[in-house]
Amino acid sequence: MDLDFLTWNYLMYLIGELTVIIILGSIVISFILVIISIYSIKTKHLYFPQLIKSGLVFLEGLMKAMFRFLGLEDREMLAFFINLQNTMNATEFGRIPVKERAVFMPQCLRSSRCPAHLTPEGLKCRNCGQCEVGGARVILEQMGYKVFIVPGSSFIKRMVKKYHPRAIIGVGCLSEVKEGIDMADKMGLIVMGVVTLKEGCVETLVSWPDVYEVAILGVSPELIPEDLHILTN
Repeated sequence: MDLDFLTWNYLMYLIGELTVIIILGSIVISFILVIISIYSIKTKHLYFPQLIKSGLVFLEGLMKAMFRFLGLEDREMLAFFINLQNTMNATEFGRIPVKERAVFMPQCLRSSRCPAHLTPEGLKCRNCGQCEVGGARVILEQMGYKVFIVPGSSFIKRMVKKYHPRAIIGVGCLSEVKEGIDMADKMGLIVMGVVTLKEGCVETLVSWPDVYEVAILGVSPELIPEDLHILTN
């Protein structure tokens, strides 16, 4: 009986020590990854992306807390996470045929005078010329993309279930793109995010060359309009 009691105490002691070691190890690893991440942000060059992403999978909450403790703003943190995801996904995204890709744009990019009506598949652009969405849609569809102008994530899920794209480009504000990346990851999709230059609910802006730069990844040169070669170089 005494032996069993001593064995139990010893086992609890080992578990306690192991728990402390795991906690301390997690803190040290998180701190190192956060320092690497901040240095990457400051130098605008991504170092050890695979290591950082692996750390985020297991230590996201702790790393976010450290980012805030070290004075990194939420916007900077979100922008870094999106850049990290894009860097990690670029090669695999480029391997997927363009016919199996889709682009999702937010409806806030359109003109306030937009005559398009909402349908079960999002807004149907009329190419009225009052904003740049129509022209971009035509270019992307010529390349082989399915293009959707949507008011929310529920439309994205619906279109993914209907058309089964293997890769998507999501355009939106920082928080929307981050949420979209998380959602796409859960759905098993390869995703690339492009953040708008201006946030809001009406007449927001995006850098179309940035959108095209992502869109042409892995696309055969003969499918790329000549104008895009100028815009993305």
